[in-house]
Amino acid sequence: MIDRQNILRLAAVLLACCLIPAFSPVSAAGSATPATLTVAASDSTELSKNQADYVCDGVDDQAEIQAALSALPDGGTVVLSDGTFNCAGVIAPAAGTTLSGQGPDATFLKFTHDGRINIDHEYVTLDGFHVQGNGYSSGVKWLGVMTIRASHAKLHDITGTADTSIQAVYLLVHDPTVYASTLQDVEFINCKAVDTGTYGFLHNAWGTTNKVIKDVRYENCQAINCGKYGAFNPWITGFDFAELNDMDGLRVKDCLAEGNLESGFHFEFDPKVTNAVLENCTSLNNGQKPYPTRPYQQSDMSTHYFGCGYYAPNADVTFTNCTAEGNSLYGFYATNGGKLYNCVEKETGAGKTDYTHRKPAGYYSIPSRSANPALVLENCTSIDSHGYGLQVDLAKNIQIKNFHLENPTGIDGKGSSFGGTNGQFGDASVDIHASGDRVDTLVWAKNNQNVKYTGEITSDSAKAFLVEGGQNVQTAGMKAMPAGE
Repeated sequence: MIDRQNILRLAAVLLACCLIPAFSPVSAAGSATPATLTVAASDSTELSKNQADYVCDGVDDQAEIQAALSALPDGGTVVLSDGTFNCAGVIAPAAGTTLSGQGPDATFLKFTHDGRINIDHEYVTLDGFHVQGNGYSSGVKWLGVMTIRASHAKLHDITGTADTSIQAVYLLVHDPTVYASTLQDVEFINCKAVDTGTYGFLHNAWGTTNKVIKDVRYENCQAINCGKYGAFNPWITGFDFAELNDMDGLRVKDCLAEGNLESGFHFEFDPKVTNAVLENCTSLNNGQKPYPTRPYQQSDMSTHYFGCGYYAPNADVTFTNCTAEGNSLYGFYATNGGKLYNCVEKETGAGKTDYTHRKPAGYYSIPSRSANPALVLENCTSIDSHGYGLQVDLAKNIQIKNFHLENPTGIDGKGSSFGGTNGQFGDASVDIHASGDRVDTLVWAKNNQNVKYTGEITSDSAKAFLVEGGQNVQTAGMKAMPAGE
């Protein structure tokens, strides 16, 4: 038998074992619910101020926000109230932390005196607020209102704008002095840049190491009127995915670029771009600046011009179900690896009248010959282009299938051009269905080499399909029909 004394001893031991976890310290990393601290704006409600851990006074509000972020244990969230936070300095979240507001229509961060948000540590999340940046000095002008320099960042539900004194609203840049590792795994969801004097979304790289940026995702993001009402430089685009950086593993879905100074969606020619996909995107009325008034000269930057809905030369980029409408010079510019499926171009060149130095085209691919295939167009459409509907030259290894060309205005009486401008188009197959009465020649082929044409042309013109010169140009599969049928 166990005596009463032993029973009491056993009970005491069991009680101690039960109480030890209850009185042991629990870290934020090990807790089921990460720590949360709240910051109230000076113009927030009294209820918000009474419930907040920090209350701002409307001056240097970044101090209270940074204090809250610094007070978090490993991880955790700082929640901003509704209202306006006037920030004249830098906000720098620690690794693993979240800075969130009540939504871009409720929480406003106004940055002056070089104020901005720096993401220099991994696994930082920004969510649910509006940012505005103004009056930056020369020492920080190459940064962004939000500068992302570390991997695994998430930006959700943010709207931003800036004046002409800073390079970008959202800047994703590899800076080896801050973050030496490869910059990767960054996502933007429901983010907007609106009425900015600078780039909406810009990727870049400084230095000579780890210049590739990897695995960046955009979903339902918008760049609207970037550079339209004043510009940081003459080359402002809505989205610039490859400036001095190489780009691998880009995914852009359901995004909009509208009314921007230069291109809507942009990749520079020199960077190496691999495995990029744009899906269900829309590019409207981009290329707001006028056409050049002098012929192109490499040394004269005033004669350079993009004006594209999508500018992706020399890049492995796939466009699926994308739309370009009313863009200044080209709807889609894709060469040397471009692949377009189920894309639509409408009214490229609308509003432009003087084509002396620039000639618009719905789809433009020059030069395109260093990859195999160099260009794929499948189930794509050009509607009411104010220039060529499709222009391909200095090109070979081209695959065009079920292309619909509808009512182009054309250039010099020709609605499309295959080798017509430089006389080099070869090793290609072109399946095209063309109609319209604004040009005499809907499909123009010049000096083609080893090209097979199939499809259907509906026109009353005797020159609707014009082949000039060339070798091994197969046209038996091309049918011509009067416009009335």
